[in-house]
Amino acid sequence: MALTLYPAIDLKGGQVVRLKRGDMAQATVYSADPGAQARQFGALGFPWVHVVDLDGAFAGRPANAAAVEAILAAIPGVPVQLGGGIRSMATVEAWLERGVRRVILGSAAVKDPDFVLAACRSHPGRVAVGIDARGGLVATEGWAEVSTMQATDLGKRFEDAGAAAIIYTDIDRDGMLGGVNLDATLALARAVRLPVIASGGVASLDDLAALSAVASEGIEGVIIGRALYDGRIDPAAALALVAGR
Repeated sequence: MALTLYPAIDLKGGQVVRLKRGDMAQATVYSADPGAQARQFGALGFPWVHVVDLDGAFAGRPANAAAVEAILAAIPGVPVQLGGGIRSMATVEAWLERGVRRVILGSAAVKDPDFVLAACRSHPGRVAVGIDARGGLVATEGWAEVSTMQATDLGKRFEDAGAAAIIYTDIDRDGMLGGVNLDATLALARAVRLPVIASGGVASLDDLAALSAVASEGIEGVIIGRALYDGRIDPAAALALVAGR
């Protein structure tokens, strides 16, 4: 099974940014045109684009709708997964109707699991559960709050609901270019019967190679952010690596 690469577009104030460890005060702006950034990723051959409404994650409701619309318009042939501030069935359905292929429910998985279960069952294969962890414990509200729940326990709650995947982010590594947390990602993939998408800390082709080597154990894909924007990972080389070329 080939690893799927998801280039990340994180939105803050309508701009494309990258944070360090989820800290909104440590935002680096990479583009003022999210649509153009998405178009570039599509032209490079990436099979998906991963979008997060950072302002929405903190506000609990969509806050960068215009930027998301621009991304959808820019890459009509490339599927988009979207997270951040999606806390109601009406919001889920609104984004799916507008062309988002898959919505990501994160904080709601802890705060309102019945809603997440209902969304997964109503839209099988089109809802991913976002599990963001710090030290193995799940964080919510744009990573501002840390719960007492283990990531693996949360993942098991949604195994039979029709979720498309679990997106597992190691917060302490996110945006730090320190390498992916392979052990924790693999432990989650082995513990649940859902595909796992790795996120946080990807710094080089070595990270992609390591994930590719264990993809058969349930790791479906990986989200790449700062390493792409800073030029540490060449897109063509990355896509060739996961394709086995």
